[in-house]
Amino acid sequence: MRVPCSIWATSLVAVIASSLPAQTAPAAADSTDPIKSMVAQLDLERYKATIKGLTQFGDRRQGTDRNQAAVEWIEKQLKSYGCADVERLTYDFQPPAPRAGGAGAAGAAGRAGGAAGGRGGAPLVAQGGGRPRGVRTRTGVNSDSLAQTDPKLRALNAQPTTPGKRQEVVCTKVGSTHPEEMYIVGAHMDGHGWGEAANDDGSGTAIVMELARIFSNPEVRTERTIRFALWNNEETGLNGARAYIDQRQALQGKESPAGSGKYPEPKWLGMIQHDMMLFDHGMPNPDGTIPKEQRPEADVNVEFQVASKMASGSQALAWVLHASNEKYATDYPASVGSHMTNTDSGPFQDIVPSVSLRENERGAQIGNGWDPHWHQVTDMFSTFSDKDFRLGLNAAQTTLGALGQLTGVTIVKK
Repeated sequence: MRVPCSIWATSLVAVIASSLPAQTAPAAADSTDPIKSMVAQLDLERYKATIKGLTQFGDRRQGTDRNQAAVEWIEKQLKSYGCADVERLTYDFQPPAPRAGGAGAAGAAGRAGGAAGGRGGAPLVAQGGGRPRGVRTRTGVNSDSLAQTDPKLRALNAQPTTPGKRQEVVCTKVGSTHPEEMYIVGAHMDGHGWGEAANDDGSGTAIVMELARIFSNPEVRTERTIRFALWNNEETGLNGARAYIDQRQALQGKESPAGSGKYPEPKWLGMIQHDMMLFDHGMPNPDGTIPKEQRPEADVNVEFQVASKMASGSQALAWVLHASNEKYATDYPASVGSHMTNTDSGPFQDIVPSVSLRENERGAQIGNGWDPHWHQVTDMFSTFSDKDFRLGLNAAQTTLGALGQLTGVTIVKK
């Protein structure tokens, strides 16, 4: 019999599971698993259509009209799903001055990528310890508009970013018995690189929107609250997630108005992030090229940060997602890693159990060129195949199943 995790990991799952509400048994006339019926509502074509809808705004770079238009579109979609308490969080973003001798974040990323071996040059092989091993290729952020050969997309992405007011959208599924406790489910809706940001992070944004749609069904009841967050300004340093923490952390668990049973900011129980969900084609070939097909052994990477203050709880949360994947995902398995980094769950990792779901390990794989479309003009909807999109759908199945367990979901027929 296949065991989803080791004995010590199972004990950690028990820690987080002990805080869960008891599951309400379905009526005898309806013996179906409520989570399974919800997972069945995740549809590949609908998932693809949501990503396609996001790409109409180009790369959605923060501080532009196209970014604001995408915020408005996301808000409209969530309202159409019936997601409750749809609201915009507003904050101010003033980018730091470029470092002397550099060209800002894009230049730094390009220099870091160059250290890993350039395209057209001999890729490097790293060895030893926990550092990346195998073939590595250059990574970085494309800042050359002329690299985008589609004139319409180039024109759409032409407006530069400006400092100032930013907005991001959240909506909420209020818990029926424990509205004062909440899981946060997030993805970032901004991108850059002169493409369409279809994968980074249209793929994760579409997952969160699809989960919001399904959990917002009036027949779905959860004992605990879920907040669906579409972060802005991830690409500039996780600024949207940081703004949320700055504005909301101190408000956790406070009933307002007193005696109303309403909690504008419930106590955070966990944070689940989705960032780049489509492309797992394996290690680059010795010549630096990337396999064209999704590898048969592709998987959903669930990562926590072992060096964080909440490492034990985060690891337990990761194994809950792993177990959910075993039960509910249709095509691709999950793997658990301990080096979560560079995504919107990072600012939460010392506050609350936090994990991220990705196509590959962020540091050892994505950061070393395993996805050649990352921050490039080729991050477009047309680049990816149904095998790629299905990996993202399996991540959605994984998170939906875990959320159903963690929040105590039931289906109430009217």
